[in-house]
Amino acid sequence: MTISDKNLHIVMYPWFAMGHLTAFLHSSNKLAERGHRISFFLPTKTQPKLEPFNLHKDLISFIPITVPQVDGLPPCTETTADVPFSLHSLLMTAMDLTEPTIEASLRDLQPHFIFYDFTHWVPALAHRLGIKAIHHCTISPASVGYLLSPERKLDEKPLTEADLKAPPPSFPPSSIKLRAHEARELTFATMKEYGHRISFVERLMFSCRDCDALSFRSCREMEGPYFEYIEGQFRKPVILAGPIVPEPPTSSLQEKWAKWLDGFHAKTVIFCAFGSECILKKDQFHELVSGIEQSGMPFLAALKPPMGVETIESALPKGFEERVKGRGVVHGGWIQQQLILRHPSVGCFVTHCGSGSLSEAMVSECQLVFLPHVGDQIINARLMSGDLKVGVEVEKGEEDGLFTREGVRQAVRAVMDDDSKVGKEVRTNHAKWREFLLSEGLEKSYTDDFVQRLYSLLK
Repeated sequence: MTISDKNLHIVMYPWFAMGHLTAFLHSSNKLAERGHRISFFLPTKTQPKLEPFNLHKDLISFIPITVPQVDGLPPCTETTADVPFSLHSLLMTAMDLTEPTIEASLRDLQPHFIFYDFTHWVPALAHRLGIKAIHHCTISPASVGYLLSPERKLDEKPLTEADLKAPPPSFPPSSIKLRAHEARELTFATMKEYGHRISFVERLMFSCRDCDALSFRSCREMEGPYFEYIEGQFRKPVILAGPIVPEPPTSSLQEKWAKWLDGFHAKTVIFCAFGSECILKKDQFHELVSGIEQSGMPFLAALKPPMGVETIESALPKGFEERVKGRGVVHGGWIQQQLILRHPSVGCFVTHCGSGSLSEAMVSECQLVFLPHVGDQIINARLMSGDLKVGVEVEKGEEDGLFTREGVRQAVRAVMDDDSKVGKEVRTNHAKWREFLLSEGLEKSYTDDFVQRLYSLLK
């Protein structure tokens, strides 16, 4: 039997954030489809949430992990959704404390590979046990190349705001550059401790440096130059798992929303959603909903209450609900985003550019407006609006990073007005990429190649 005849056994250990857990599970499903066995570590109480998305229960085994107690971390914390952003570092410390548990399990399981992202200690542990370690990135090749390239010499000097405003010297020609406020925030975020005595940038740098290969859920057609740049810079194999094409939904849209959306003409409703962890300041929340209101179009916004406010109702501007009655709703709870985007009445999606939302956006027929908030979302927005030209990014102040209601209104009208030159261009480009992403055999060919590249690492 040759190496490529046997089925692989792969362990998954993603960062305890729902976006990372679901991304790793998507990859697990693709690998299990081909008969490969997956052992998936995840926090105990998170298992029921992911169970419905495990499409191969005979091959994908969930292995529950008890999250260790850490001073300052509320009891029962399991994922980033359970605590404010300021406590994510403590959750990372707790995850680091699982190393003995993971080691004992790996000795017992004896897999061929372990896929990980933020647990920088995994490669050394895996190599001691004769296991290959794959840094499975949930962020894009463009983001890794821009922020973490060895050209930046991060092991010799800390990142500065001035460094981050421009790409590394031999970064591919692109629209990706950071504004002053973005460079400032990213410098602060990446240099502060993320876990015990290690910064976020060091954690990612070690994860990239010590792995056997880096893998991305992306494709050459969209990010080819960045993929080649990373391979040359890190001098590691870079394996592309192909673009994320969401599975067609198996459920139907909640009747309340289906009925409400049915009351509008095709492609006229603006849908705005910023994910489960994005919380705006109150003044920016007001600018966003007021800008959408002033577009004059019907809208549905799914947003968390802003900072310091308990409910959506108490956060809305004065007189807002009366003014938009019958044509606009701001909803504070969870919503079936993928199904909303597929509804015939929805014509525009205002997104924070999280990778999951973008994958759903790219296969939808909605016009796209980008309003990124943190980290790789910013680079995703530049890639989509600048390189691929599939949508329009809302303008923000260079120094203060604030957007205005007029900026939101203008971006929406730019993509929605029939006679808008920009609108025509992004419509054409989006349609082209949508057709490419939905083309028959694309995902299969990338997954097949991905598996062959894994086999080659075992030789």
